[in-house]
Amino acid sequence: MPRRITSKIYATTATALVLAVVLSSVVLASDAPKERTPPRTPAAMPFVPSEELVYEGEFTKMLLRGIDIAELRFKAQRPAPSASVEGEGQEAAPAPLLLTTDVTSKGFFPKLFGMSFKFHAESQVEPNDFYAMRTTKTDEQGKRVRTSEAVFDQQAGKVEYTERDPNNATEAPRVITAALSGPTQDIVSAIYFLRTQALTPGQTFNIAVSDSGRLFQVPATVVAEKKKMKSVLGKVDVVRVDVELFGPGRPVEDGKGKMSIWVTSDDRHVPVKARLSHDIGTLDINLKSIQRTEPLVAQR
Repeated sequence: MPRRITSKIYATTATALVLAVVLSSVVLASDAPKERTPPRTPAAMPFVPSEELVYEGEFTKMLLRGIDIAELRFKAQRPAPSASVEGEGQEAAPAPLLLTTDVTSKGFFPKLFGMSFKFHAESQVEPNDFYAMRTTKTDEQGKRVRTSEAVFDQQAGKVEYTERDPNNATEAPRVITAALSGPTQDIVSAIYFLRTQALTPGQTFNIAVSDSGRLFQVPATVVAEKKKMKSVLGKVDVVRVDVELFGPGRPVEDGKGKMSIWVTSDDRHVPVKARLSHDIGTLDINLKSIQRTEPLVAQR
């Protein structure tokens, strides 16, 4: 298979696998807290103190059906509160939320396309107003490896992205700086921010997302679903979020496609399924397991 086609398949697949479950964040965060404002008690969140979501990506194209190509793992953790600062009479600011994502090729994908991929991202998120503070990533495509760090400076109104090639230590890092128009999500934090919000069918929103030094405004629409969806949580009521991922100024500029994400309509807002249709085929992403520090009771 020509490398151009393979690269296109990888780029679209990797983007979809990560963004299909994270670009469904359809509400912008509120303004950042002002300087010297006493820290507030973090809002109740359905994924803390810890949670792990595991998904499988299944590819369909022509005669190729039901091919498992990747596994996705999303982990969220809220560190224990820090002790009070002695003598100042004030509580220490809450530690950032820690979010991690791992995407790994599996099954038939390496044999079919002659390459494997692995993606790891870690995000630190401000726990009150919920915006990205720092993101680190490792992206492996066969022998190609890139590491990167994005630092979000809300006070200065900018994000600085630095990318390095670990296989070429003499090469200067690629540095990109972009202006922030307000609190912004990264590709890891968006899904978790979504789950703290109420979703109303019929609403259309924009989500500010920064990735690889670029900023995107991604429109999304919430749609009611009449039927319950079968999932590892049982049969659950869901809403569908249609995300405009493709086109100029969008995360995937080449080709045409459609993306939908199904999220439970209860206060947990668990993403149970995502589907991305593109000219190279259809990618279904299904929730396979969920682990929490507290029991999770499925809807019936």
